[in-house]
Amino acid sequence: MSRYQFIVSEKAVYGVARLCRVLGVARSAFYAWLAGPSARAVADAALTEQVRTIHADSRGVYGAPRVHAELRHGLGVRAGRKRVARLMRDAGLVGVHRRRRRSLTKPDPTATGAPDLLGRDFTATVPGSRLVGDITYLPTLEGWLYLASVIDLATRKVIGYAMADHQRAELVGDAIGMAAHRAILADQAIFHSDRGSQPRFKGSSQHRSSGATVAVR
Repeated sequence: MSRYQFIVSEKAVYGVARLCRVLGVARSAFYAWLAGPSARAVADAALTEQVRTIHADSRGVYGAPRVHAELRHGLGVRAGRKRVARLMRDAGLVGVHRRRRRSLTKPDPTATGAPDLLGRDFTATVPGSRLVGDITYLPTLEGWLYLASVIDLATRKVIGYAMADHQRAELVGDAIGMAAHRAILADQAIFHSDRGSQPRFKGSSQHRSSGATVAVR
């Protein structure tokens, strides 16, 4: 039995004021409970159910702005956007937020483009003859971690990789170096990447990523 229910059962004997004082309950709170849920609370509960339905129909994708738009334009329900956001927050409903893609490389207008030796043909029958690589980024508690990888097109396996807190050209060079030590590369093996440019490092001319394809000797 709750304190409010106890007050109801004993108020004829001891009085509401005395019971509230002894039980540490504000009389205004007791009378609000006695009056039942407010019209606002009832309306919020009904609106929450509509919000849940819209959110479920979107497979959990819609956030407050799109749920609000669907309520207003789809169902003709007039409700403030902040109110919808509050109800979704109280109900534990969240939408899917697309992460803004970070551009790791960009074309260098001053660099001479290397020819595409693969001719957009990303297949290979001989292991160690055609390699492809790229850089991706991983969010960590200490900041961004950059990962460069090298994949053999014949086996589809990662044969080289390197990680660092920067995306300078030596990161790519380290990944290619690991591939050269771990796998048997064919003579004139081809390494293909995008045309993005990384800051150069000393002795990196044959491993730089500013061109589409380079030959790894």
